[in-house]
Amino acid sequence: MTAAQTRPAAALPVAVNLLVVYVIWGSTYLAIRLVVETLPPFLAAGVRFLSAGVLMLGFLWVRARIDRSPHALEPTSWRHWRSAAIVGGLLLFGGNGFVSQAERHIDSGIAAVLIAAVPIFMSLFDAFVTRRRPSLIAIGGVVAGFIGILVLLAPMNGVAPVDPLGIGLAVFAAVSWAAGSVYAQHAPMPRSGLLATGMEMLAGGVVLVLAGIVLGEPAGVDLGHLSAISVLALGYLVVFGSLLAFSSYTWLLAHAPVSTVATYAYVNPVVAVALGALLLSEPITPRTLLASALIIGAVVAMVSGRPRHQAEPVSVAADNPSPRDPAPAD
Repeated sequence: MTAAQTRPAAALPVAVNLLVVYVIWGSTYLAIRLVVETLPPFLAAGVRFLSAGVLMLGFLWVRARIDRSPHALEPTSWRHWRSAAIVGGLLLFGGNGFVSQAERHIDSGIAAVLIAAVPIFMSLFDAFVTRRRPSLIAIGGVVAGFIGILVLLAPMNGVAPVDPLGIGLAVFAAVSWAAGSVYAQHAPMPRSGLLATGMEMLAGGVVLVLAGIVLGEPAGVDLGHLSAISVLALGYLVVFGSLLAFSSYTWLLAHAPVSTVATYAYVNPVVAVALGALLLSEPITPRTLLASALIIGAVVAMVSGRPRHQAEPVSVAADNPSPRDPAPAD
């Protein structure tokens, strides 16, 4: 969807919905960190997306029943569900699930900065799939992004080291999210963005729960040590992170230029770092600032330097579903 395809909207609704996406999606990294303090990562993420998927699909079904129109709820095929399983597996299991694992080892702000590199990996995958040589700006962005990751790994005098396992898990999450994003751009899915996302959340939630069971996570759940904060944070992720913010996101795709909507990718890491520092006392070190400047700066340069005639793919931070540019929201 390009700017010309959007339906114009008043400035205030656009600003309000942008603020929702900025703040809520930026805060999900903090919420994930609180969840994994006493809940197993894969199971918690699975419960989150299963709940959100059921609620979203249930809402669409109820709305179709009230509407009583034969076209109110788009029919789905096995090819749609196959795509939903692949996209949900890459985005929600490989992406969100491994972000949750990473945040057991690294600060939420650092995880958000690493996930901001998703468009960099998307550029690499897209160049490979299309066999199109990337532009010099894209190549420079890839180099700067990788330097930013290396900055987090490099030893610095007087600065505590960042756990390399946590960095590796977060980078894997970004790579998986980018792969799912590129695949989703051409995957057969329903035209409705809300329906497609509900299916992806449901399928991804199933994969996450199965992964948690295989890894024996249920045996590690100690109800006596389960904190109310973790449970409330999980509820926040379901209601606000997966439902409210995505509804605002799909509304924006239908009413605002993609270039405007895409600015959340730059703002979310800043919000995440700020909230982590304010509420969890996560340190903002020179290492974090330098890595953030390199990675976010690289993404800004790559997106802003894209030729105007080239399609603008929209990707979301690895905490949030449906990376493709869906049809206008229902």
